[in-house]
Amino acid sequence: MQRDDGHWMRRALEQARHGTGRTAPNPPVGSVIVKDGVELGSGWHHGAGQPHAEREAMAAVRASHGAEALKGSTAYVTLEPCCTFGRTPPCTDGLIEAGVARVVYAAVDPNPAHAGRADAILASAGIQVTRGVLAEEAARLIRPFSKALLTGLPWVILKTAMSLDGRITRPPGEGMWLTGPEARAQVQQLRAECDAILTSGETVRRDRPRLDLREPSLLTGGRLQPWRVVLTRDAASLPRDAPLFNDAASHRTLVEERDAPESVLRRLVRERGVHSVFVECGGRLAAELLEAGLVDEWVAFLAPLLTGGPVPALAGTGVNRTLEEPVFARFGPDVMLRARVGEKLAG
Repeated sequence: MQRDDGHWMRRALEQARHGTGRTAPNPPVGSVIVKDGVELGSGWHHGAGQPHAEREAMAAVRASHGAEALKGSTAYVTLEPCCTFGRTPPCTDGLIEAGVARVVYAAVDPNPAHAGRADAILASAGIQVTRGVLAEEAARLIRPFSKALLTGLPWVILKTAMSLDGRITRPPGEGMWLTGPEARAQVQQLRAECDAILTSGETVRRDRPRLDLREPSLLTGGRLQPWRVVLTRDAASLPRDAPLFNDAASHRTLVEERDAPESVLRRLVRERGVHSVFVECGGRLAAELLEAGLVDEWVAFLAPLLTGGPVPALAGTGVNRTLEEPVFARFGPDVMLRARVGEKLAG
């Protein structure tokens, strides 16, 4: 690994993050082209069927410096370049044809059928290959893609907003919001990371949530609203005048059986190309999903309130899980904890 490899890979990771929540069923990937210590161009994968990150970056170089500038350059990529035909041609071919001298990538392709194959293809064309630079950070970025590929289940993020006494509702007549506008703006960013938003029929009946992206900047580039999935045992009683059944994205609202959440999640991956699901629901469904081992991350917003309301954040029989890799942040008066849901605690 050369001295500046970490620096340029961080730039590639910055590019890759632009694609979070936009690229399923593909992973978010970023790339930077460097020559003589100067960045010539960069790019990220914008969505399935569109050019991969390496080709976006090379196109940027051609547009600004000409094709000759690519010869002898180094391509930094957050994921091993693809080596097979899909909806787009292999990136290994594009790198070879462009005359790139060195390829540095972070994470190995999680598909066992492809993992490491790019190394031999590029090396046989005389291209120097370095892999594993910031691999852990890059692998974290594509966790939803990897999980869906290897298990058939999406990466599930459970969001809860609660008072200091662990309640998710305020007393009657006090309004519905526990958290302030800064925290609610952050929820928009979190929704934008995911391909689908899941809730319960009870939440739809009680709160009539929109469960959409309302910040215009999150919908650029032809991005669609996330799928909205309602789990219920009584579809007939859902209020058909609720916003998610009547807005411009109503065709992306799905009503599914409450008693089979794992089957629903698997169908979202298989039939809708979903890799990540953001859950916003009441305490009972939240506990059921956690107890079933279906939640990968928990995001909790803690409001400086004591409400004494009747609805707890978790209403199950006992989750008994650790929280790992915790990150805390403050949004206005509210505190957010984001952590990965770990293994069960020993009994």
